[in-house]
Amino acid sequence: MQKTMERPPSPLTIGHRSSQCRARTAELATRHGVIQTPVFMPVGTQATVKAITPENLQEIGAQIILGNTYHLFVRPGHRLIERCGGLHRFMNWDRAILTDSGGFQIFSLKKLSRITEEGAAFRSHLDGSRLFLSPEDAIEVQEALGSDIMMCLDTCIPYPADRTETSGATALTGRWAWRCREARTKHDHLLFGIVQGGMYPDLRRESARTMIDIGFDGYAVGGLSVGEEKEQMYDMTEVTADCLPDDYPRYLMGVGTPEDLVEGVWRGIDMFDCVMPTRNARNGTLFTSTGRVVLKNSRYRDDQLPIDESCDCYTCRNYSRAYLRHLFVSREILSYQLNTIHNIHYYINLMRQIREAIAGDCLASFRNDFYSGLAAE
Repeated sequence: MQKTMERPPSPLTIGHRSSQCRARTAELATRHGVIQTPVFMPVGTQATVKAITPENLQEIGAQIILGNTYHLFVRPGHRLIERCGGLHRFMNWDRAILTDSGGFQIFSLKKLSRITEEGAAFRSHLDGSRLFLSPEDAIEVQEALGSDIMMCLDTCIPYPADRTETSGATALTGRWAWRCREARTKHDHLLFGIVQGGMYPDLRRESARTMIDIGFDGYAVGGLSVGEEKEQMYDMTEVTADCLPDDYPRYLMGVGTPEDLVEGVWRGIDMFDCVMPTRNARNGTLFTSTGRVVLKNSRYRDDQLPIDESCDCYTCRNYSRAYLRHLFVSREILSYQLNTIHNIHYYINLMRQIREAIAGDCLASFRNDFYSGLAAE
């Protein structure tokens, strides 16, 4: 076992703490500004949040977005982006960016990949060309991209997975994390370690101890929302969060629904990302304070109300359900933009309301009202 490394100072400054649960507000310092947490990060996999402009995102109040190392490594290439001034300049975004290491994408392309101690050998999903990504490569790519928060390369674990498979993959994630930290050359870019362990609480605690021993700027909860039941996901989130340092940021990766955000914050999570608001927008499903609106339903054909009467987003201020349904069933491109503006606004506004509830020490009543609103539809 390698020696414990010196833990870097935390970039997180705790603000308010709930007396009712583990939730807290905080400020997360990055090279491109201070982020108010708990926070939701819209996903911009390929240097764009689909169907929406950076100006739209700024107007909505997005503080940080997510890009993906795997996809940008494959196309257009990290060196091209570096020559263009880095990811921020490349995509005209002057706020913070977190880049996922690519581990999940390699996992999702498992028929095209092979994991070894050295790293991940895989074939491009675009043209089948042979590629390789080691922990050192993952850091090199992310430093070239210039992301504010980099993620260690990890090995994702399928669900279900037996204990032997889970233990081996979790241990490999730990060894890769050591190599990621040692490969790091730019210390003004934050680096987060990822806790794995599948659905085994003791393996998650062991993985958390490994990440803490290495010493990172923040810690992510990985390997959840991969097919397990909701309560199991919440239990593993709580187990993992309880093991992580209280004064460092905690990031629940790839999660999730509005309910998941509320439950994650309740259990002490500070950061979230998910494609759900953008993907659902393109599929015609919109989130509201009283539940989901599925635009293809004929009940909205003559509906003159906005998507959500309590929402002040650009879409709700200007367009009716009838018009949005018309755009969607007609497959008009504008449908994707207007729907995405609304869904991203809903998520960003939900996190703002959560922060206010924590600051007022009334998160329990907010949580009850949130579920009551969804049940009212």
